[in-house]
Amino acid sequence: MESRPSAPAIMTGKPSFLHVVPILLGGLLATGCGRAGVVPQPSATAASVIPLPSPLTPLLAQTPLPEPTSAASPTPIIPDTGWERLRPGLERRVINLLRETGEPFEHLFILRLEPNRYLFGVGYHPQPQSLEAWQSETNALIVLNGGYFRLEAGIPVPNGLAITNGEAMGSSYGDFAGMFAVTQLGPELRWLAQEPYDPNEPLLAALQSFPVLVKPGGQLGFPAGEEDNQAARRSVVGMDRDGRLVLLVASIGNFTLHKLSAYLVQSDLDLDIAINLDGGPSSGMLLAEPFEVIPAYAPLPIVITVIER
Repeated sequence: MESRPSAPAIMTGKPSFLHVVPILLGGLLATGCGRAGVVPQPSATAASVIPLPSPLTPLLAQTPLPEPTSAASPTPIIPDTGWERLRPGLERRVINLLRETGEPFEHLFILRLEPNRYLFGVGYHPQPQSLEAWQSETNALIVLNGGYFRLEAGIPVPNGLAITNGEAMGSSYGDFAGMFAVTQLGPELRWLAQEPYDPNEPLLAALQSFPVLVKPGGQLGFPAGEEDNQAARRSVVGMDRDGRLVLLVASIGNFTLHKLSAYLVQSDLDLDIAINLDGGPSSGMLLAEPFEVIPAYAPLPIVITVIER
């Protein structure tokens, strides 16, 4: 079991913190554990469902301001930042959700990108490393944790298919999974049941994961009948109806797969498709400028990178 440190949900600046809610990691989910050596499989049995809180009320969150000079100087609070333009083609949004009882439910850190302004890739290392190390090595503007992996002779190996620098490893998942792929035209997301991987297609990079949380057309991807009621930190790669790439980390750890699927479909993110990535202690995302990071609590062998053109 990975350690579960008590830490702020977002680190901003160097090294000031944005205190939103404590990190309360849920139990590690078999389909989102983030631990090497665990091979996730699709759920085969239905389970009872805890109703999705409706509506999920925004939680008032502190904004990243300089350290207060005294205890009498409270930091202003806002419920939902809305989309904030950070640079051409890149927006950030922070959403915090409450349970119907008023208790904190989930913290969402979201980046939205116009694909034609950025270069996308998939990185793999047999020696896992931190988000910060990945960013230093690749000089990426954004680093997001990737998909599932297992241990072979002590070396983490991607589950499903992964393509880095045009070189493929692993074997393709079946209909239950999705794929983040990079072609000469840019990034795209696929549901493998609708568009299976073709070994002859010239992909620059790719990463498969599951489940598909939002099926093409904005449809519910993970129904209540598949729910096992296990909550964990979550990472998501999606694309909205305008073709913008959406990267999301839910860092408290209260979303089950069905609840997250239902929330994404009901939300105003206007997603056309979204795929679940590795979760639990693996979930994390780093933005290099301005510096903000949702820490991953496990070293990562697989990541998605975004570099400015």
